Amino acid sequence: MRDFESLRHRMIENHLKARGIADAAVLQAMREVPREEFVPDHLMEFAYEDSPLPIGEGQTISQPYIVAAMTAFLELSKSDRVLEIGTGSGYAAAVLSRIVQQVYTIERHESLIESARERFSRLGYRNIEVIQADGTLGLPDRAPFDAIVVTAAAPHIPEPLKKQLAVGARLVIPVGSSSRAQELMRVRRISEDEFSSEDLAPVRFVPLIGAAGWKDTFSESTPAKPVRSKPFSEIIGKHADIVASIEETDLQPLLDRIGDARIVLLGEATHGTAEFYAMRARITRELIQHKGFRIVAIEADWPDTAQVNRYINGQIAETPPEKPFGRFPTWMWANVQFAQFVEWVRNHNLENGYGQQAVNLYGLDLYSMYTSIGEVLRFLDTKDPGSAALARQRYGCLTPWQQDPAAYGAAALSGEYKACEADVVKMLQEMLQKRTKYGPGDYHRFMDAVQNARLIANAERYYRVMYYGSRQSWNLRDRHMFDTLRLVLDFHGEDARAVVWEHNSHIGNAAATEMGVSGEENVGSLCKGEYGGEAYLVGFGTDHGTVAAASEWDRPMEVKEVRPAHAGSYESIFHRSGIKACVLPLNAPDRLDVRKAFLDEKLERAIGVVYVPETELRSHYFYATLPDQFDEYVWFDETRAITPLSDVRGRKFPATFPFGV
Repeated sequence: MRDFESLRHRMIENHLKARGIADAAVLQAMREVPREEFVPDHLMEFAYEDSPLPIGEGQTISQPYIVAAMTAFLELSKSDRVLEIGTGSGYAAAVLSRIVQQVYTIERHESLIESARERFSRLGYRNIEVIQADGTLGLPDRAPFDAIVVTAAAPHIPEPLKKQLAVGARLVIPVGSSSRAQELMRVRRISEDEFSSEDLAPVRFVPLIGAAGWKDTFSESTPAKPVRSKPFSEIIGKHADIVASIEETDLQPLLDRIGDARIVLLGEATHGTAEFYAMRARITRELIQHKGFRIVAIEADWPDTAQVNRYINGQIAETPPEKPFGRFPTWMWANVQFAQFVEWVRNHNLENGYGQQAVNLYGLDLYSMYTSIGEVLRFLDTKDPGSAALARQRYGCLTPWQQDPAAYGAAALSGEYKACEADVVKMLQEMLQKRTKYGPGDYHRFMDAVQNARLIANAERYYRVMYYGSRQSWNLRDRHMFDTLRLVLDFHGEDARAVVWEHNSHIGNAAATEMGVSGEENVGSLCKGEYGGEAYLVGFGTDHGTVAAASEWDRPMEVKEVRPAHAGSYESIFHRSGIKACVLPLNAPDRLDVRKAFLDEKLERAIGVVYVPETELRSHYFYATLPDQFDEYVWFDETRAITPLSDVRGRKFPATFPFGV
């Protein structure tokens, strides 16, 4: 017998409080309502996982966090009368009933109505009335309501629901033109004829069916898609370049397809797979040796990567006092596979005498705000002590938040602490104005200092913007990475060519994914927009194996089992082909049937530094159109986790290696 009370307590602490749910009434209601009573018997063991669960009639019970967040967004009082659209299992209505005076809940499926009424009666919830009706039209005879919550997505905000709000009341509803682009919105009635609205978060719900919502076209009568003339396995087998061994495979066909591209972006489907690092290293070595690429830009922090760059260019021979790649997730770059590539580049530069032919390594990311402050101060201490003193004063605004930069964003937005934006932007502007003073004779150091100053300004904004929503912070981060890449290319001249190592979600064209539909951009889409055919995008994928990842942010690394891919995913298609490893051109002029075969939108998996296999479909899959997202797709059916350097300390790499841990 499972201890549901303990599981409920864990859910509240780990899934609600830890993610910012602070409304005391909402938390207490979630403590009181037994979610296990609202899920099918065979799913009871998953009742307190933070994931939606099927309840029949094509409907789901929402994940606990969404129920808590939507309830909190309603800003409820004890005397409120609330209308809920979409009873489902009745769980959300039960939570509402613990907070307010009366709940009216509308459901269109008779079987769900009967089971919800039975639960409410058995559990003693007497202030809930369940009504069978068209939820998009509301309950005009019971209006006005102090709050209305809708648990299905509408194509637009239904006018009948707005009209049933009391003045000052709130409506919380998911809205979107498709299942891939939904936004949770809050509408507030200001006066008899005036309403305000705000976006709250990107979400995904089942469609809201009704006269003021979607038509009921989501039924069994939807015709099946015609069978393809050629199965995927035949197309992959015919057109893929087979990879028998990463080190031995012939990459000349891939190099020919890359042609004269100026930027080659190499992805990864996880942040902890050995084969992805090894294959990116092999491709990059070929591009360096045979196509004159001299820039490698990675999804890492600028100052950390600068230390490694000094190492590969012979500027430091011993371990620096502050080892790079020290923040979570350390294993992402402090691993054996990347270390082997760094050693190869160092030897390559040594053999070629450094200078103009040297390969340089750059970090594109912006999480190193405080390390970058130190780098700017060190530069100014030697070049302009007066400006260094002024910089310490200006950057001092950020000092109290050194251990938790995200807390700065929350404090600045709440008004509890003044924003530091003006100070950090002014510092960057003054450094740029002194280009002629700082630059001559040591322009590389000046560029490094300016980029650190730019990173500080962008990171300060990032930590504020992240509290407005994931889309804004994502776009700011990827725009920063793209601008950094462009700055590096400009610095090295018009003939400079760069290889980029980042996650698929950053280097694949966002316009071909559900993120792009909802307004997100990324490095890949920005490169395609700026450089067109001179940007070549290479995605990576796997079906199963192991991966280095954490269970939560800022938790220890684990070696986790990667589940076999979802049956409706691109990864499943490649797995069923029976091919163990390959490179498949998706847009080659002589292989157009590949593009045609893969143009139907499908699920694609993305595992970051956190992997939660228990909620994999919700947490790690998104919709994409593969040939529009990538130019090539590199496939490894079974993969293994990378090896962090902490596991091989003192055995494989010399003490001079710059990020031994």
